[in-house]
Amino acid sequence: MTIADSGCLMENGGSCLPCTPDEEKKIVKDLMDEAELDLKEGNFYYIVSTRWFARWERYVGLSSDDHLVDTQSSDSQDLAAVPTSIPDRPGPIDNFDIVENGNNGEGDDLELARTLLEGRDYVLVPQKVWEKLFQWYKGGPALPRKMISQGVFNKKQFSVEVYPLRLKLIDSRDDTEFTIRLSRKASLHELYERVCTLRGTEREKAILWDYFNKHKQLRLVDSNRTLEESNLQMDQEILLELQVHESYPSQFGKDSTGNELALVALEPSRTSTSIAGGPTLSNGHSTCSLNLRPGSVLNSGVTDTDDGFGASSGVRRVERGGLAGLQNMGNTCFMNSALQCLVHTPPLVEYFLQDYSDEINTENPLGMHGELALAFGELLRKLWSSGRTTIAPRAFKGKLALFAPQFSGYNQHDSQELLAFLLDGLHEDLNRVKQKPYIEMKDWCGRPDKEVADECWRNHKARNDSIIVDVCQGQYKSTLVCPVCSKISITFDPFMYLSLPLPSTVTRSMTVTVFYGDGSGLPMPYTVSVLKNGHCRDLTQALSTACCLRSDENLLLAEVYDHRIYRLFENPYESLTSIKDEEYIVAYRLSQKETGKRKLEIVHQEKSTPDFLKGSGWKDFGAPLLAQLEDDSPSAADIELAASRLLSRLKRTSSSNVVHSDKENGFLSEVNGEPSNSCNGRFESMDQLMDNIESEPEDTSSQALSFHLLLTDDRYSSRKPIFKDSVIKSGANRIKVFLDWTEREHKLYDSSYIKDLPMVYHKTGFSAKKTRQEAVSLFSCLEAFLTEEPLGPDDMWYCPGCKEHRQATKKLDLWTLPEILVFHLKRFSYSRYLKNKLDTFVDFPIHNLDLSKFVKQKDGRSYVYELYAISNHYGGLGGGHYTAFAKLIDDNRWYNFDDSRVSPVNEADIKTSAAYVLFYRRVEPERKVGLGETSQGHTGS
Repeated sequence: MTIADSGCLMENGGSCLPCTPDEEKKIVKDLMDEAELDLKEGNFYYIVSTRWFARWERYVGLSSDDHLVDTQSSDSQDLAAVPTSIPDRPGPIDNFDIVENGNNGEGDDLELARTLLEGRDYVLVPQKVWEKLFQWYKGGPALPRKMISQGVFNKKQFSVEVYPLRLKLIDSRDDTEFTIRLSRKASLHELYERVCTLRGTEREKAILWDYFNKHKQLRLVDSNRTLEESNLQMDQEILLELQVHESYPSQFGKDSTGNELALVALEPSRTSTSIAGGPTLSNGHSTCSLNLRPGSVLNSGVTDTDDGFGASSGVRRVERGGLAGLQNMGNTCFMNSALQCLVHTPPLVEYFLQDYSDEINTENPLGMHGELALAFGELLRKLWSSGRTTIAPRAFKGKLALFAPQFSGYNQHDSQELLAFLLDGLHEDLNRVKQKPYIEMKDWCGRPDKEVADECWRNHKARNDSIIVDVCQGQYKSTLVCPVCSKISITFDPFMYLSLPLPSTVTRSMTVTVFYGDGSGLPMPYTVSVLKNGHCRDLTQALSTACCLRSDENLLLAEVYDHRIYRLFENPYESLTSIKDEEYIVAYRLSQKETGKRKLEIVHQEKSTPDFLKGSGWKDFGAPLLAQLEDDSPSAADIELAASRLLSRLKRTSSSNVVHSDKENGFLSEVNGEPSNSCNGRFESMDQLMDNIESEPEDTSSQALSFHLLLTDDRYSSRKPIFKDSVIKSGANRIKVFLDWTEREHKLYDSSYIKDLPMVYHKTGFSAKKTRQEAVSLFSCLEAFLTEEPLGPDDMWYCPGCKEHRQATKKLDLWTLPEILVFHLKRFSYSRYLKNKLDTFVDFPIHNLDLSKFVKQKDGRSYVYELYAISNHYGGLGGGHYTAFAKLIDDNRWYNFDDSRVSPVNEADIKTSAAYVLFYRRVEPERKVGLGETSQGHTGS
């Protein structure tokens, strides 16, 4: 498609419109489709703030169902429900809300904030799309990123490297530090070139060390080996040393503590026995014992020297195993939580501390050639042999990134999704079946359930036989019924965990600051309780009661972002799930009589150091004020009068009895602060308010207003003075002005009332309170999981009777349960453009979880379980934190594993609303269990 050249520039720096919104949409869609057909390594994509991109999508007429790029921005939700006014053209591209060092950096110095999520905070657009958007809108800054290829075998996939590897180079000559950014797919040769260019050193004399945790781990040899393969992590140090003589200098043979370093190959030769049969020492030799147990004599620096965090060299007696922490290597708390739960699973501990080399399946095309099982087993051995030494699981993370690229990089991920991958991956790597036979499944045909279930399990075991199947897999019965012909289909399928739904009819506390649109009262935050899945109407009703809203008033909800009104919630049926906990929501009390009138938004500014990127020398602060205007074309006096009203209650008490006026122009400048007769401290009526405002003198010759008010445009990009004889004409429904707070205003008014708005929900630290009033039991979650329900419209069943896809009803039943039973509490709900978390407190038994009544197969086995591990998630989406509780069975004590920190925890404190994945172990009849708890899970008092 040929596009007209856009050479002219508008006053705001953007180019003049080259085409209509529909044409822009078509051009971008065509370029998106073209890029999708040409995916290859090295392609450039650009990061664009979701806030800006959502505005552009609205401008070109995209609805919530046909986004060009998946987004979860609040702008992109419920667009169809918003009043059908024509959206304004977005201003210049603004990516500063996702850049960490904001306006202080430029070019390669710009850093993305570390907690960004694709779709929620940013979108990725192909290079040609960026070039078009920049041609039309200008702005920036440009944030280009390369596409890389990840994974191995049939698991290769393309992804954009949003966060390139950032390394801290330490020059040993003067201990100076430098930051180097390279793709993790870059080679060590490229790293040497970058370092030598940066430090002006000769390539032949440069020696680089992997300096993880400020200990020499391994010499980085100039080669084509990638940084990722070398296990280099985000923000870790590398050390530069210079070889001053041809012979290897003596100081290079010592680590940072002065201990001698053994010169070893980059890849010590390892057989499967040396890894699976016993922990490998740093010199590549294995211990003589193949049947290791906690408390064995081991070298603390097992296998990879990088895995010991602060470990001293030499052989020592290990204290108690299983109490080692895992170092966080950049948003890896999700991985650490999942791993601690698995490495404290008793049957897996027993299995991986023995010789399991004979069961490694290197031929399974569905597995990872045994490498994942070897890496996991090696890590488990280290955790159980290192006492309380913290382990940095770099080698394991490298294998994980290789075989599961979805978990690579440094973004936060889901611990349950990782657990599911690990259980499946370990099973395939340890599958005792080398050649899977083809088995044709038989139909149910009305046969007895036990016959069909046994047959399905035999068929499953013929193809899947591993330690994971032995201890982690159960079987459930699935019944489908056609709603048209009543055809019944029954299958028996294996499972490794049960994902339980949580009741959604729980409440949510929301804090909203209420402002008076007539200035007759001070701003006041109110915390109300509403249904999590409620609507804006529910929130306004709760606020109306809390703030004693009068019958002649309305509340208008708004989101404040960067001290400006970002969006108005004018649709009463907009879902409250679109409001995130970390957002700032305000409500304006406005008169019903003036509904539909033009509104005035006042944005506060104060003097600041001039910004060379944004100019002006003024910065926004506080929360904006909003008032209704009686006239659609207000005069300067109308604007000033409205500002006077809104600021009237902010007047400082020290000058409450003084009437201030500007003697130079005689214009209205201040409100008389006589005490109000109202018991609530607000004026009873606008007449009373006006009586307290000094009237404007009739004779004046000045053209300036007493307030420093400046008119701005819809994008807040201009500052135009307002003179007393001005008439404000604007096609927009909201007139926006800046109120400049000089030293005079700060002396007269107390700005603290408009500063420091509380967020919708704010809690300090990662704490999870036991909200008993919203508690549900684990049994009710399980019952909801087993309740008959219709399939979704996107999950239709092909009925063999009707020969059509039908929305059948589905009923699940538990047939048999495994020795290790894992419950996943579905706290996260996902739709295409929205994610939400439920903080519902689930009351789960610690001891004597009796599931006998839920199991259909009566085989005489025990179905009583006790808890031994929990994966916890604290906080909200994107910015949350994972930890784990795990019980040392032999010690009969619980511990809190928070990355590298390990501490005892009371059993009574492990039940929190942060519990995400629960791990239970079957209690055999002869095994003694804890007392004081009934089978229903309620603690005795």
